[in-house]
Amino acid sequence: MNSTLTTLPSWARTSELMEHYYLTEWGVPVTDETGVFERVSLEVFQCGLSWSTILARREAFREVFHSFEVDRVAAMGESDVERLMGDRRIIRNRRKIEATIGNARAAQALREEGTDLATLLWRYVPERTYAPRTQEEIPSRDETSTQMSKDLKARGFSFVGPTTCFALMEAIGIVDTHLVTSPRRGSSGVFDSDGHRTCAVAR
Repeated sequence: MNSTLTTLPSWARTSELMEHYYLTEWGVPVTDETGVFERVSLEVFQCGLSWSTILARREAFREVFHSFEVDRVAAMGESDVERLMGDRRIIRNRRKIEATIGNARAAQALREEGTDLATLLWRYVPERTYAPRTQEEIPSRDETSTQMSKDLKARGFSFVGPTTCFALMEAIGIVDTHLVTSPRRGSSGVFDSDGHRTCAVAR
């Protein structure tokens, strides 16, 4: 049996879609504003739901949110919210739709500070990441994700609690929580297999 498949976390074994996501995207560094905003937005919609539910609707989300281009999403208004509330292809949750638009505007505001969403989040990359031997050793939140959450909320972002931020950090490569026995351990290029950071910045 493929050694990578034997070390898949349980959530990645629930479907071919989830397995493909884990093997090709999860933990791979995302360092551009649009890409990071997409991941933040998908995490917002995932709150209280399964990740497979979100992945199955990803293309529809991309369509209705203009490929997650920050400026275009920030320009969306109430009529767009109502339109999306009638779109059965996505998660029709008004608060999450409004949060995504609000988060785009918060991302725009970061530029006035001379930064952007991706740069802000990648400031939180640690010198050393986790080295779990079992899935049970992987936390659902930590001090870094708690601080990231506070930072984002202070800048006007919503639906970005510590648990959501930790999942985001895992997904876009800010931390590496692949098991130490996994062939994908260290595959991001940000950390080596022992968990030490190997580059000054991933951008």
